[in-house]
Amino acid sequence: MKYIGAHVSAAGGVENTIARAEAIGANAFALFTKNQRQWQAAPLSEASIRAFKQACEKAGFRPEQILPHDSYLINLGHPDPDGLAKSRDAFLDELKRCEQLGLCYLNFHPGSHLKQIPEAASLKLVSESINWALERSQGVTAVIENTAGQGSNLGWSFEHLATLIDGVEDKSRVGVCFDTCHAFAAGYDLRTAESCAQVFADFDRIVGFQYLKGMHINGAKCTFGSRVDRHHSLQQGNLGEAVFHHIMNDERFDGIPLILETIDESIWGDEIRWLRSLAKA
Repeated sequence: MKYIGAHVSAAGGVENTIARAEAIGANAFALFTKNQRQWQAAPLSEASIRAFKQACEKAGFRPEQILPHDSYLINLGHPDPDGLAKSRDAFLDELKRCEQLGLCYLNFHPGSHLKQIPEAASLKLVSESINWALERSQGVTAVIENTAGQGSNLGWSFEHLATLIDGVEDKSRVGVCFDTCHAFAAGYDLRTAESCAQVFADFDRIVGFQYLKGMHINGAKCTFGSRVDRHHSLQQGNLGEAVFHHIMNDERFDGIPLILETIDESIWGDEIRWLRSLAKA
């Protein structure tokens, strides 16, 4: 089964995300468990945790249908020791929040070398940061998102993702989230059925489908290979529709959250219905 949803607002409390997901006909969703643009946040209240779990159970959302995203401020490859320590502490807090909510994934951007240290050194720091955080938490898988490669961001190539996973000691608690817009911006051509088949074959060979834990389903305002991160609605922009046809008809994408981060949330329900219509009977 395909689990399709969107990154919904947690305004008013994480327990409010479930109704917002249901309102767009989703059977998956993403959320922030705290303000994504602040370092500090109040702990989740017992009442909020209880209400979230009860709402998930009532609506039939299991942990594997939910893909929480961490703060945009965190940089697990930070070249400065103080910046790295701050990021690691914040990342661990995010893992703990997912633990409290009974969730099994935490999706995150790997980080950036900030043009201060070599790429390989920063990638090593990311893997070490993941190990550090996993040792201090339990039950939650760290899900690395491929990036567009904007600026000095890591994680834009399949080789980067493979290197990061290789450096993680507990392979059972690391995975990947594949973002269609980011891959396109990073130079992975998803515009035809043939090129999609090649890209996903390369992904399987270099990274491995066993590590795919979720996807971000996005159109692209950016141009191919531009290394610029600009999302669009699914049926607009430069990416085209071939990749969405491919995803909806490939069983390797069953059973994981397929999350819209498209730019017009007023049509998320329509986009979910359109994706479902692409599945061949």
